[in-house]
Amino acid sequence: MKSTRYLLPALICLTLITAPAAALSPQAVGESPMPSLAPMLEQVTPAVVNISTEGHVELRTNPLFNDPFFRRFFNVPNMPQERKTQSLGSGVIVDANRGLVLTNNHVIANADQISVRLTDGRRFSAKLVGTDPETDVAVIQIKATGLVSLPLADSERLRVGDFVVAIGNPFGLGQTVTSGIVSALARSGLGITGYEDLIQTDASINPGNSGGALVTLKGELAGINTAIYSQSGGNIGIGFAIPINMAHQVMEQLVKFGEVKRGYLGAEMQNLDPELAAAFGLSGHSGAVLVTILPDSPAQRAGLRAGDVVTTVNGKHVRDAADLRNQIGLMRVGDAVQLEFVRDGKSMKASAQVGARGPKVAEGTSGIRNPRLAGVSVADLDEHSPVYGQVNGVQVTQVANGTAAWKAGLRVGDVILSVNRVEVPDVESFVMLVGQTNGQLLLGVLRGNRTALLLIK
Repeated sequence: MKSTRYLLPALICLTLITAPAAALSPQAVGESPMPSLAPMLEQVTPAVVNISTEGHVELRTNPLFNDPFFRRFFNVPNMPQERKTQSLGSGVIVDANRGLVLTNNHVIANADQISVRLTDGRRFSAKLVGTDPETDVAVIQIKATGLVSLPLADSERLRVGDFVVAIGNPFGLGQTVTSGIVSALARSGLGITGYEDLIQTDASINPGNSGGALVTLKGELAGINTAIYSQSGGNIGIGFAIPINMAHQVMEQLVKFGEVKRGYLGAEMQNLDPELAAAFGLSGHSGAVLVTILPDSPAQRAGLRAGDVVTTVNGKHVRDAADLRNQIGLMRVGDAVQLEFVRDGKSMKASAQVGARGPKVAEGTSGIRNPRLAGVSVADLDEHSPVYGQVNGVQVTQVANGTAAWKAGLRVGDVILSVNRVEVPDVESFVMLVGQTNGQLLLGVLRGNRTALLLIK
């Protein structure tokens, strides 16, 4: 299991996700037979597979240890350059004809070999089609006949209180089924993934269930199990799944392009809190406030301005800034988008074309508008980073000597996980957050395999 958070209570991504009591079935009435999920499960469970991986991660060491003179002079023993990894998880067959299996990115991260075992005992080597760490979705492919796939539900139609079933491979024991209800919808800001719109459930989810199926009583795939909320590492009845609508959108791009071409609006945004709503003369508190419109961006070309409050995207309600970011980010480049927004108390509409997100690198103060980070450059984690796919954050690419950040201990290669205890999954979020902060900065930093808090005054 890979723990990617140092906050308590912890949010745990579940490669090797437990809840107390499962939901009870109604009792039989008179001579009527006892209700059972067995007929549905007999059709569903063959589509849920067990996944095991073997891989390696490169270990970061001080460059001096690689210097032959230093090693001979100080009699330094040979240091291992990499560490072997193994993981157990689950997956869901969503296209039987092509052998496509949906799972979590953190299940197959750093894998050199991926093995898939079906419920009938057959085992196959899998090919990696593509991964998207920002949504924690991955697609793998197996060549096999006689596969069974799960039909997809419309996760937008889920309601709190709907019964659901979680299926996966907990603790490597083999396929296990648990039941519960949808406890909440549209959970975000949890720091589990970069793009969050998660289903919360009390169906028991255990380590090893990651990538498994969250299924409706109709036998339709509603979500991909991904994490639990825990204070001790054990489940307390709060698990999370990626909605299948989101996962399927990501899958289509991974199959077609091998990567996700993230949609881009070109606006920094923040939540509409009660104070801002009152200032704008709005009665509700839902929506996203556009703080900055970037030059020559889709937002600027659509006529949007700083201070506009976006309320719907293509007719879909916008809850907050994270929701707007998710909706735009999951669209394909070139898609037309219809926005409804409020400006000066008047409802207005605009049409935009989703743009392509350029390289997300913030160079010095030209990108980072906070004097405490003068001389600092950051970039998104890429596949060459030893923690790629394991944590969400931004990597420090430059720290000028003598700056406030340097004096606070920030160094090149550090991975910034949070700012003032708020997760920063990517450069866009990092730049927006530090740009809105006037006081001191408390950075959560990962260096090697250790985390620390650095205070920049």
